[in-house]
Amino acid sequence: MEDTSLDQVLLRRGRAYAKTGQLGPITVSPGRIAAVAENDYDTVVRVEQLTDAAWERFLDQVAAKAGHIAALLDRDMPHDLVEAAQDAAVPLLPAVGDLEPHCSCPDWGHPCEHAAALCYQASWLLDADPFVLLLMRGRGQNELIEALQQRDIPESQPAGVPVAEAFALGTPPLPGPPPYDVA
Repeated sequence: MEDTSLDQVLLRRGRAYAKTGQLGPITVSPGRIAAVAENDYDTVVRVEQLTDAAWERFLDQVAAKAGHIAALLDRDMPHDLVEAAQDAAVPLLPAVGDLEPHCSCPDWGHPCEHAAALCYQASWLLDADPFVLLLMRGRGQNELIEALQQRDIPESQPAGVPVAEAFALGTPPLPGPPPYDVA
């Protein structure tokens, strides 16, 4: 947004507007973030959604490393996952042309201060929860988790042993206690 803005003053006002909390609750849905600003201005920023092929490549990257799944569930977006997604031609973070702001206010700025405030507040949400970004890009948390659960475990990750089978083997002998040294 900052790279494509035609008016840096509006961006500064939007940032200040976002910090003062004058924007109503933010609604995030696939391809869209929205809020009501002062004077009941409807503010919407459309976000380019990922294609089905891009989602498959992203899911491949997530599933390739168990730590990625754990990090996402812990509300963290690992840097190596972002890099792996970029290498797989999956643009997670919106780039120039991926954001399209609209506001019912009379300002002609692109974006106006309300749309800029919405983008800034949304970026703070993204820092706290990567699933907000993924929802903006087209898929929600439950949909992603289901898709990951349906994937096969990559050959590089060893398959586990069913619990019943492990217990059927009996209890392995425990090692003896360490030597007691009274030094």
